[in-house]
Amino acid sequence: MNIHEYQAKELMQARGVAVPQGAVARTVEEAVAAVRPLVEATGNPVVVLKSQIHAGGRGKGRFKEHPEVAGVNVITDGLKGGVRATEERVRELAKAMLGSTLVTVQTGESGKQVNRLYIEQGIDIGRELYLSVVLDRAVGRNVMMASTEGGVEIEEVAERSPEKILREHIDPLVGLANFQAARLAHGLGLTGDALKNGVRFMRALAKAAEELDTDMIEINPLVVTKQGQVMALDGKMSFDNNALFRHKMVAEMRDTSEEDPAELEASNYGLSFIKLDGTIGCLVNGAGLAMATMDIIKHVGGEPANFLDVGGGATTENVTAAFKIITKDPNVRGIFVNIFGGIMKCDTIANGVVEAVRQVGLEVPLVVRLEGTNVDLGKRIIDESGLNVVSAKDMKDGAQKIVELAK
Repeated sequence: MNIHEYQAKELMQARGVAVPQGAVARTVEEAVAAVRPLVEATGNPVVVLKSQIHAGGRGKGRFKEHPEVAGVNVITDGLKGGVRATEERVRELAKAMLGSTLVTVQTGESGKQVNRLYIEQGIDIGRELYLSVVLDRAVGRNVMMASTEGGVEIEEVAERSPEKILREHIDPLVGLANFQAARLAHGLGLTGDALKNGVRFMRALAKAAEELDTDMIEINPLVVTKQGQVMALDGKMSFDNNALFRHKMVAEMRDTSEEDPAELEASNYGLSFIKLDGTIGCLVNGAGLAMATMDIIKHVGGEPANFLDVGGGATTENVTAAFKIITKDPNVRGIFVNIFGGIMKCDTIANGVVEAVRQVGLEVPLVVRLEGTNVDLGKRIIDESGLNVVSAKDMKDGAQKIVELAK
C-alpha cells in the first residue's frame, strides 16, 4: 500500500524524523487558510504548494489542463508583497491544480487527478541528498541507501554512477548501529552539526521503517539547510499489505482514488490482480503458474493483459468476479483460463467460468486448460454448458491457441 507525501511526513515526524512544517488542503479555501499560520509559525515568507498523488516526478510534472503550472510550485511573492500576496498566489495556483490531471514521468500520458495539496514552509537549502530504507529480499533485511545525488532519480544514479550509492544493511536485532549511520553520513560529506543531525535522522528513519513494516521509505531530496539541519523535503512510503493488520492507523490512510479500479475490486474478493498493457486476459490459480502463463504467452508472440491469481481457496463467486474483471478491460481480445487443480478444484473453476459468461456474456475467444483435481468433472461442466470454449491439452497449446484466436 502507498500513501501520500503529507501522510508519510506525519508518520515520520511522530517518530522523531525531522520534516518541514506543512498542512494538507482539499479545497482552494483550505489552501489559502493554511498560508498565514505557516508563515507566522516559521518566520519564512516562502511557501511551497505540492500536488499530492501516488507518483514521483511531481516537480517536473505539468497539468494537462494548465501546461504552464508545475506539479510543485515555490511561491516567493511574500518576499515583496507580504502574506496577502502569497495567499492570492496560492489561491490562483490551487484553483488550477485541484481537480486537474498531473502528468509526470511515473504516471504516463494518462496522468493522475490531483485531489489534495500540501502547503509547506520554504527551506533554506544548502545541499540536496538522497536517502532511503528498502527491504532487501535477497538477504531478508532492510538496507539503508544514501547518495550525494539528491533530487535525481536513483535509477539514473545507479546506471550512471553506481559508486555514488552507499549501502548499509540493518541487523533486525539491533537496528541501524551508530557507526553505520556515521559511516553513511561521512560518505555524504556531512560535517559538524550536519553530521550529528544526519546520524540522528538516519537512525530514527531506520527505526520508523522497522516499526511500520514498510517495504520502502524514500526521501528524495534529503536536504541539509545552511544552518546544518537535516530534513526530509520529500517523503514516499509503501507498506507490506500483509502487515497492515498491525497498523490500523496506516491502513486508514489508504486512498482508493489513487488505485486502479480493477485492482481495487479484485482485492475486495481476495484476488491478486495487476493490470498490464497486453491483450490476453489470464485467469490462473497460483502465483508461480500465473507468472509462467504470462511468460509463455509472450514466448508464443502475445502480450498478457493482466496478472490474476485466484488463489487456492477461491469459490465460484470469486472466479465469477475474476472473469468479470478481465472482461471489463477494453484491451482484452482473448481470455486464457489455465488451472492446475491441487487445493483449487477444476470443477469450481469451471462453474465460475460458466456462471460469469452467463452473467456478462462472451464477446472474445476463450481457451481453457484444466488439469488436476476433479479435472474430468470440470471439463464435463464446460462441455455441457454450451459455451463457445476452446479446450487446450497443455499450457503451451493453450497459449498458442488463444494468441492465434485473439488476432
